[in-house]
Amino acid sequence: MSPAPARAAPLRLPPPLPPPPLLLLLLALPLAGGGPRYEPIWQSLDARPLPAWFDEAKLGVFIHWGVFSVPSFGSEWFWWYWQKEKREPYVKFMEANYPPGFSYEDFGPLFTAEFFDPNQWADILKASGAKYVVLTSKHHEGFTLWGSKYSWNWNAIDVGPKRDLVDELATSIRNRTDLHFGLYHSLFEWFNPLFLEDATNVFKTRKFPTSKSLPELYEIVTKYQPEIIWSDGNGNAPDTYWNSTGFLAWLYNDSPVRDTVVTNDRWGVGSICKHGGFYTCSDRYNPGHLLPHKWENCMTIDKRSWGYRRDAKLDDYLTIEDLVKQLVETVSCGGNLLMNIGPTHDGRIAVIFEERLRQMGTWLKVSGEAIYGTKPWRAQNDTVTPEVWYTFSPKGGKVYAIFFNWPISGTLALGEPQAKVGETEVRLTGHKELLKWVALGEKGMLIALPQLSLKQLPCQWGWALQLTNIN
Repeated sequence: MSPAPARAAPLRLPPPLPPPPLLLLLLALPLAGGGPRYEPIWQSLDARPLPAWFDEAKLGVFIHWGVFSVPSFGSEWFWWYWQKEKREPYVKFMEANYPPGFSYEDFGPLFTAEFFDPNQWADILKASGAKYVVLTSKHHEGFTLWGSKYSWNWNAIDVGPKRDLVDELATSIRNRTDLHFGLYHSLFEWFNPLFLEDATNVFKTRKFPTSKSLPELYEIVTKYQPEIIWSDGNGNAPDTYWNSTGFLAWLYNDSPVRDTVVTNDRWGVGSICKHGGFYTCSDRYNPGHLLPHKWENCMTIDKRSWGYRRDAKLDDYLTIEDLVKQLVETVSCGGNLLMNIGPTHDGRIAVIFEERLRQMGTWLKVSGEAIYGTKPWRAQNDTVTPEVWYTFSPKGGKVYAIFFNWPISGTLALGEPQAKVGETEVRLTGHKELLKWVALGEKGMLIALPQLSLKQLPCQWGWALQLTNIN
């Protein structure tokens, strides 16, 4: 990466601070509860069992919010595309709307959050049916949504809102919902002079991680006790540069969230889809088949951006039908869905995002038993009828067949279940009545769906059949 524009340096460079203690002495203490201690090597860290709550949760909400929400044009990568790549739409946007010499740092005071109501956010998130939330505590621009002492004059206390946005949301989430609270944190920063210096030295020096990135990570864990650390942005540097294994060993052994915290796989070049608590593999990752390791599909309701865009069109947003399909396919294949929204610079969740979240919650009120706490079944999708996906609930040995097209014939053919005459029972979630069915040879069944009008259907974005006593 080439050096940043000269005007970026004064704001981004924090005053000299000694590296903070990284609680290394705690590593010598026995782990509470007598559990195993994890060594700062991937072989040991990857052996840590994933806390059960994460797999059971299935659905989370990602929130991309920061200074990039002020221009709210194109992408949350606005700064990079404008000043580094000099992409024409971004350059023209700035020329047309801002005076000459306007810098990205000048957007900071405009990130006002005056309409940010953390209680309202918490209520919307609860209504979505999600079980966890991940907030961008710091994106690649380096602006922290809390008053980090390692991000001098480039944080939400010193500039813009003059509020600790992380603390306010964490408090409301914990007081008003049962969601697990998580934080996204970017390891690198595009234009931080210390990072640029390390990059110039081919990462043989480590000024940036020791004085900025790692101290921030310890700070957010000890201060806010997030149950998800969603790392991102390796800056083309290896995990040894970031001391990722050292941090994770502390996180798993001695941090205040050591028993419940989960982490992803973005800890340095070569770690993605290979190391960490759960795999993300790539943005919008959806393999469509069962994976042997727990994974997450992080994706956006706005197809084109993670941050809020003022210029977005209606067609740019996924429909609720699209989102339900994403959730079902992801869960069937053993993943979690992390569904992203981008709030406005003044702290509002745009009504289209709120609508999608509430619609998802409406669907989950009817069919959530086919999602929450389930496991992948022996078959992920059906071999006879397209767009039928399966999940399995260990409680009661129930199999769920989730479908998105209500057949005109009123009957649904399934090729995978091996039904037992006199034993197998079929219900439509949201309805108590047993449904009639006939076997289709040794494998497969034909199910008579209830004769309901569209208004009587429990939800029109997808339906789940509960099958008991089948193989």
